[in-house]
Amino acid sequence: MTNWTASDIPPQRGRTVVVTGTGGLGFEAALALARAGANVILAGRNVSKGATAIDRIRHDVANANVWFEALDLANLDSIAAFGEHLHASFDSIDLLINNAGVMAPPDRKMTADQFELQFGTNYLGHFALTAQLLPLLCKGNQPRVVTLSSVAARSGTIDFDDLQSERSYKPMVAYGQSKLACLMFALELQRRSDAAGWGIQSIAAHPGVSRTDLLPNGAGAKSAVGIVRRYLWFLFQPAAQGALPTLFSATSPHAQGGAYYGPNRLGETRGYPSAAKLPPQSLDIEVASRLWEASERLTGVLFSLEKVQHSSVADNRSISLPYH
Repeated sequence: MTNWTASDIPPQRGRTVVVTGTGGLGFEAALALARAGANVILAGRNVSKGATAIDRIRHDVANANVWFEALDLANLDSIAAFGEHLHASFDSIDLLINNAGVMAPPDRKMTADQFELQFGTNYLGHFALTAQLLPLLCKGNQPRVVTLSSVAARSGTIDFDDLQSERSYKPMVAYGQSKLACLMFALELQRRSDAAGWGIQSIAAHPGVSRTDLLPNGAGAKSAVGIVRRYLWFLFQPAAQGALPTLFSATSPHAQGGAYYGPNRLGETRGYPSAAKLPPQSLDIEVASRLWEASERLTGVLFSLEKVQHSSVADNRSISLPYH
């Protein structure tokens, strides 16, 4: 694979794209896709930041067809409302980029639905969002779903006895679990798409180590990792560079469904898009299937070509899932 850059993105005119996350990697992905002619829906929970991002894109890209929609991935009701809105507004969607996330808050926090914040936002929120948009994606033109993982997935494990980190909360352990779950979801979505004939390419990507606000916003600017991010900024590649594996996965005719892409240099921490090494635990099909079933129970959504009917899952917040 050559040094693929955003200039290699094929024309995207006529394609409708949803990108979660208004800053950092999400912003850079939306900017590049708008520049390539796509119709871009940038989704996030902060309306002010969303408006600023849209203004920046429109300033840089003449006649950009891009707009902001409110979406809080830490709230299943918000995800359901977002899905309803898109079903009412569009006949199809061609690309979903599951990008937004939170990283390593020092204290255990919870989503509106009482999930541990990282597992709930990074993984369960995107799981539910993809289910909500599945009928629209299946009507898309060569539809793709790109889900962001992380180098932290290498050390991640899926702890079915404590998915919500209630017994023990360690920030980076919880983050690693959430990002491993994202990776396993991307692989399992491809398997299920193949089995059901959905026609969706599901691809995982990671940005290496990139200069975004994910660390200071999560762990805090005064945390050890926040200080590293501030004063050793030169160790982090620019966000535009970090977004390249996502953009390659989203647009390149050479990207393969069920594959994983990341930077090609220094242990996949920086560089240009290339095939990434899959952690051995991400290839456990039994765990992936069990995680999928647990996620359906936790979120109350099912992957169906019919529109998802959102229902309360209040009784399922802290379920423990023994093998059976």
